[in-house]
Amino acid sequence: MKLIILTPPDFFVEEDKIINSLFEEGLDLLHLRKPDSEPVYSERLLTLLPEEYHKQIVVHDHFYLKEEFNLKGIHLNSRNPKAPEGYKGHLSRSLHSLDELRNERKDYDYVFLSPIFDSISKSSYHAAFDEATLKQAHEEGLIDKNVMALGGITIDNMNKIREYGFGGVVILGDLWNRFNIHSTKDYKELINHFRRLRKAAD
Repeated sequence: MKLIILTPPDFFVEEDKIINSLFEEGLDLLHLRKPDSEPVYSERLLTLLPEEYHKQIVVHDHFYLKEEFNLKGIHLNSRNPKAPEGYKGHLSRSLHSLDELRNERKDYDYVFLSPIFDSISKSSYHAAFDEATLKQAHEEGLIDKNVMALGGITIDNMNKIREYGFGGVVILGDLWNRFNIHSTKDYKELINHFRRLRKAAD
């Protein structure tokens, strides 16, 4: 399965070093999601990352960054529902229901479907689908290799994700909760956990 890491919403001092280490450890794709942030901070972060990894980064905001830094593509969501006029290139989107999945998935290179399990990063964000519904969606061909599971994904439930037919997983809380952006300097535990995630996704 594809392994996608979603950035935490806030910028922090060690972020470029951690992201660089994740790519060195074999990260497939990074989704840069910094809602309500000024674009200059995203520019600064991208400037600090080696250019060789830019093609593995998708942005959720400030879409001009895609061309400016030669990134992989852009990701649409409720905040930014439309691609820029005339945009050509990689396009993905966040979806939250099977109806959306049925109607829209073919318009994108891949889509995120969430929340699959109770969210780790948002305590009020509960699973939107039961097991029978997800299995049925897979049998109908709705969930396939171009649908990525988001929401409460951990090593312990990755086999379930595989059973449901998803093409990949999107990780947020299970990785970043191992590093306190305000007080932690050593990110060894986070990198070790990423190695375990990568192994589980293989």
